[in-house]
Formats: sequence, structure tokens, C-alpha cells
Amino acid sequence: MHNPVFDADASGGANRFGDLPEWDLTDLYAAPDAPELKRDLDWLESACAEFAHDYEGKLATLDAEGLLDAVKRYERIDVIAGRIMSYAGLRYYQLTTDAGRAKFLSDCQDRITSFTTPLVFWSLEFNRLEDEHLERLLNQSQELHRYKPVFDRMRALKPYQLSDEMERFLHDQSTVGASAWNKLFDETIAGLTFHVDGEELNIEGTLDLMTEQDRAKREAAVHALAEVFGQNLKTFARIHNTLAKEKEIEDRWRGMPTPQTGRHLSNHVEPEVVQALRDAVVAAYPRLSHRYYRLKAKWLGLGTLQVWDRNAPLPMETKRVVGWDEAKATVMDAYSAFDPRMADLAGPFFDRGWIDAAVKPGKAPGAFAHPTVTEVHPYVMLNYLGKPRDVMTLAHELGHGVHQVLAAGQGELLSSTPLTLAETASVFGEMLTFRKLLAKAKDKTERKVLLAGKVEDMINTVVRQIAFYDFECKLHAARANGELTPDDINALWMSIQAESLGDAFEFAPGYETFWAYIPHFVHSPFYVYAYAFGDGLVNALYAAYEEGDDGFQEKYFAMLKAGGSKHHKELLAPFGLDASDPAFWDKGLNMIEGFIDELEAMEE
Repeated sequence: MHNPVFDADASGGANRFGDLPEWDLTDLYAAPDAPELKRDLDWLESACAEFAHDYEGKLATLDAEGLLDAVKRYERIDVIAGRIMSYAGLRYYQLTTDAGRAKFLSDCQDRITSFTTPLVFWSLEFNRLEDEHLERLLNQSQELHRYKPVFDRMRALKPYQLSDEMERFLHDQSTVGASAWNKLFDETIAGLTFHVDGEELNIEGTLDLMTEQDRAKREAAVHALAEVFGQNLKTFARIHNTLAKEKEIEDRWRGMPTPQTGRHLSNHVEPEVVQALRDAVVAAYPRLSHRYYRLKAKWLGLGTLQVWDRNAPLPMETKRVVGWDEAKATVMDAYSAFDPRMADLAGPFFDRGWIDAAVKPGKAPGAFAHPTVTEVHPYVMLNYLGKPRDVMTLAHELGHGVHQVLAAGQGELLSSTPLTLAETASVFGEMLTFRKLLAKAKDKTERKVLLAGKVEDMINTVVRQIAFYDFECKLHAARANGELTPDDINALWMSIQAESLGDAFEFAPGYETFWAYIPHFVHSPFYVYAYAFGDGLVNALYAAYEEGDDGFQEKYFAMLKAGGSKHHKELLAPFGLDASDPAFWDKGLNMIEGFIDELEAMEE
């Protein structure tokens, strides 16, 4: 089942930007009491019970055709369960403060968890099949062989499996474990209010002030954030302590060698590849973020930067509000110039209620693209405030949407792309949009503003997310030695901030609490390196595209259509790229460095 991925640092707006689209969820279900929903829940309960009755204890006796039938039945169950949870989840994200929607989501989650408990045997028993036996069955059926990537991922978890009874228990109690703490975090964040200059704002509106031209406004926003985070720090520390401890217990029982192992396995990526990425980025801090922020301090006429200056617009930047129609046209033009098929795939999102764009009270913060299930279509959520950066967020989330539509052809079990590759189309879509805007820049000033904005986005995607990853690594390592106080977590946060941002910064009191609102640490431990992976990969891909790689578009579409059916090595080979080569990451980092070089040259 797919979860939405909340994209970090996405911003939030209202209808002064034109006619903003809203979701039409009827492609999933017409209403919470729709007869189709009840029908699917009833079907799911009996389908899971029948599946267990027909196959438990018998997998080793199945021939190739029998195993293929089992896989297809399992896939169908996955589709129906995914459809129900997508509907319940998306309704909830539209209005997280509504008790009825929260209850509906919890009830669906509880029922589906209990219905699917009988299926726990499936992966455990499957992994007990002898390698030679499975190999023989795969060779007998081409259709079964198609699912080999799914089987490979299941079998990668074989060394970490517990007893059937233990796995059933963990599955059963999952709704009161991590997912309950996730919900507490979401509801706490959505319910926070911040007072800035006499105005009451939610977290989206307050974070948005960090990109205001008025420095006093930015500073006031940081103080308001710090004050409210400080008041709620015990709750956030409790959430992090509990989740990290729960993870440590489960990892220990499973024999996972590191807290990161589970994420690497689900991303289908080797630990050494992630380590090479992390090391390349950390080594590049001085020539990327440190150098850029020294430049920025000069532009802002400041000796040192404060945290409220990190995302400040440049002094020469005009405060331009981008209407929704213009945002749509910009992204669609960029997509279409690359390949008309991209625009064709993106079009329905705007016309059919697949985007929810306006900022509304109680709506989940940030932005995401939720693939739902392969027989429906993705839904994109934005909090659109008409800023140029929001246009990039639209390009990014639409990229995810296009990728998910293309990968759907693989079917439910093979469509889901590992996180490391899931950012490919989104970041590529952003890059296309950025290059389009850069080519249209009217003068040196506009070019400088665009370049600086892109460099900042890349620093936020690469440097900031690797710093986040290091923070999480430190947090989980420290938690293994005992409970962490809020001050302990604050200290871990600050230890990585100065290293990643550099000597241009001073850190005002209160900033040490800013780990508290990052959803990735709570929802998806160690997720964040996927952003840096995606950015580095796309920069290397884009370099190949610019060099006029023959048939690039065809190879690119083939890569997106593959979904989760191929390993990153296989997907990148047609472009002559290899992520396990340490020099690969330098290719991507060199592109950011090249932009900073150009900005420095403009100063001369």
C-alpha cells in the first residue's frame, strides 16, 4: 500500500491567485457511506480469509501456474486495500482537524489491519521456499518471472524475519504503535497557532513568512515558531523517543545491523552507495553551502546571516505573485518543450480534480503526490501561495504524478518506485521548468535571482537533507543509550547545523528546536537522503540530456515506465551512469558548483 510522501519545505495560499482546483475524490469513492466502499470492505475481509485458507502451509506444493494465481490474488487484495486507505487518507489530509475524518481514517486502518492479519504468512512462507525450487518455477512461466523483482525484495528481508506468530503480533499491534504516534504528530502540528505581528497563523502561513522581503517579518516568524515549538517540545521529544525506541526494539529482534538497514532494503539500495552519496555531499559543504551563503550575506549587506535570512529573497527580487493560470502555463510549456507526451500526461491533473491547491484551515501542510492505486490515478496536494517557488513545487509534484501514471502499467506490486528513484521525475520536472524560466530571463538581474533561487533549492535538497540524515543517524544512535531530553535532541540538531550551513551563520536562541516540525523524521525514518539521491541523479541525467544523448527522451520514458521493476543500476545503464561509482555524485554536485561559479562571476 502506498503512503503519500510529504515534500519538505513546500509552501502554503488562497483564492487571490485565480481559480484554484480542489480534489474530486469520487474516482476512489463517492462518499464515506458509499455502498461501493462497504462492498469493498466486505470483499476484502472474505478475500483475505480465503487467501489464507487456500495457501497457508501449501506454498511449497504449488506449481508455476498455482503460484502465479496466488500472486495475482494477493495483488488484487493490495489494490482494494490501497484504494480504501487512499480515500480515507486523502479525505483526512484535506481537513486534519475534523474529528469525523480522523475517526473514519482510524476505523478503516483498524479494519484493514485486522482483515490482512491472515496474510502475514505469505512473505514468511514464501521466503522459506528453496532457491532452486523458486528458480525452477520462474523459468517455467514468463508471466511469473515478471514478478521476480518483487520476490527479490521480499527475499532480501529473509535474514531479518521473525517467527510467524511474532510477525502476526507486530502486524496486529501496528495501529497503536508507530502509526498512532504519527497521527499524534500530525494532529499536534496541524493544531498549532503562531502569533506574528498581531496576526494568528497556522504553521504553513508562519513558515511562509521566512521568504518575506521584510527582514523584521522574517525574524518575528522565527521567534514565533521557536516560542510555540518550545511550548510543545516535551510532546515532540516524547514522540521521537518512543518511535526511535520502538524502531530499536524491532530492529534488535530482527537482527538488523543498523537503524538505517530497513530503509536501505526498502529503497533497494546498497548501504555503501548511500554512504558514498553522504560523504560526497559532506565533503562538498565548503564549496557549496558555505561559499553560497557568504555570497548571500554580501548581497543582503550583512556581516553574518541569521537563520531567518537563509531563505530570504534577494534585495533585487521583485515581490511578484504568480497567478494559478500562469503557474500552470509555465510548467506545461516546460514539460511540452521536453516532450509533448509529458504535457499530455500532466494535463488531466488540472482538468479532472486531481490537484488540491488552496491553503485552507486544517489542511495538511506541505505538498505531496499520492499514487493511490494503479487502476485509479495519483492525487497532488499543494498549499499554493503564488510565489515563484510554488511554481517549482507544482512542477515537482506533477513530475511525481506523471511518473506514477507511467509506472501504473506495471501493476500494483511492480509500480511502486523505491524512494531513491521516486524523486527522479519530480526533480527533473523542476529542472525543465527552471531552465525554461532561465532562458526567458530579461536581464542580468533576473538571471541572478533565478540562479540564486535554484542554488538555494538545490542546497535545501542536497545539503540540508544530508544534514537531516546525519541528525537522524545521531538521534537513533544516542537513543540506543537511553531516553533523550529535549535539550539532548536540541544539541544533536545544532551539532549538524553549523557544519552544513557554514561560517556565514549565527544561530539565534530558539533555533535549536526546529527539528520538531520536520515530518520525515516521524513518518519515514531516514527517508531524507532520497531527496539528495534524486537531485544528484537528476543533475547527472540532465547533464547527459544537455550533451545531446541520442534518444534521451525514449530512454527517460522507459525509465519512468519501469516503476519498481528494475534496480537503479539497470535503469541508469542506458544513460552510461552508475550510482555506485563515487565519481557519479560529484557530477551532480558539480552542476550546483557551476551555478555558484556563475553567480560569483556576476559579482566581478
